[in-house]
Amino acid sequence: MFLAMRQRLARSIKRVRSAEGFAGSTSGATAVEFALVAAPFMAMLMALFQTALVFFASRVLDETTEQASRYIMTGQAQSSGMSQSGFKTWVCGQTFALFNCNNFMINVQAYSSFSAASTTTPTLTYDANGNVTNTWGYNTGNAGDIVVVQVMYQWPVVLSPLGFNLSTLGNGNRLLVSTAVFKNEPY
Repeated sequence: MFLAMRQRLARSIKRVRSAEGFAGSTSGATAVEFALVAAPFMAMLMALFQTALVFFASRVLDETTEQASRYIMTGQAQSSGMSQSGFKTWVCGQTFALFNCNNFMINVQAYSSFSAASTTTPTLTYDANGNVTNTWGYNTGNAGDIVVVQVMYQWPVVLSPLGFNLSTLGNGNRLLVSTAVFKNEPY
């Protein structure tokens, strides 16, 4: 067996030394092809995972906003005298360990009619350290009022392979926003 391998190696070396043998050799073709395809494949795979994670986080944020809105709509937040920081803590308790509770931004506004309600995403302003300086409202309204609840989160975008970038903010993060509009029940 050792003799057969040695003879095969000697023939390969002889072929590689000649120009014809080198051009006709296919022994490393697979490795070269893999090297050409591996980097774009890995970049696409990372982009796919990151996109899936962003969509999953956005969906979790939507579900959390829906639960939080129900808490206000039924008057439980108002009757318990819940503050904005207490509501933020309650919202954080409804999410997975997927989110950092300090990065939640919650804006709750009450309006007299649906046509007066504003659902536009607020523009974030930053200080010199990159911290958000916006002040968010917390007006849960009374029975029969129209309430807009916006739960926002700056999702960190880790990678941007091949120019694929999911960030929507200047600091390289993606702003996830979930908005719920409803009429408070009589409580």
